[in-house]
Amino acid sequence: MKVTTKQITITAVLLAICIASQFFKNVSVYITGPVINTCLILAVLSVGVGCGLILAVVTPVTAFLIAGSPIMSAIPAIIPCIMVGNALLVLGVGLIYKKKQSNAGLIAGMAAGTVVKALFMGVVISMILIPSLIPAAMEAKMVVFQTMFSVTQLITALIGSVYAFILWIPLKKVLKEQ
Repeated sequence: MKVTTKQITITAVLLAICIASQFFKNVSVYITGPVINTCLILAVLSVGVGCGLILAVVTPVTAFLIAGSPIMSAIPAIIPCIMVGNALLVLGVGLIYKKKQSNAGLIAGMAAGTVVKALFMGVVISMILIPSLIPAAMEAKMVVFQTMFSVTQLITALIGSVYAFILWIPLKKVLKEQ
């Protein structure tokens, strides 16, 4: 597979947007989460699944480095699980939209990717990793952490999907003209 300058440039711009949003993570995950999910989806739509997967893997690492989460420090296995969750969103959008290149296909892909991502993270992180590995000093916040990696992931991925859908309408026309 040949990687083009356009793919590199768009992926780099979307990564820069993701990194900038991560400085607001400690303000609210409802700022950072939707921006990251929007960028993941736009990467798939504009330059392909491969570039979306790159962002899916890189963004949890940059999020940890920029605004380190106490739960991610205590349970580092959460980071690869976030990568997999992001990858599931990317693959859901990519596979379904590729088959049905229509607004309905895009909505179906975003919905499928969002649900699979939230289910994976909810089961693996919230129901398995956190209860098994949480340090005793953090047990009082377990429900908060479990919600953050389940319900919050669903909500932020849904918001990101709406943003991506709105942005994709004009962006698709611009990319076709180039």
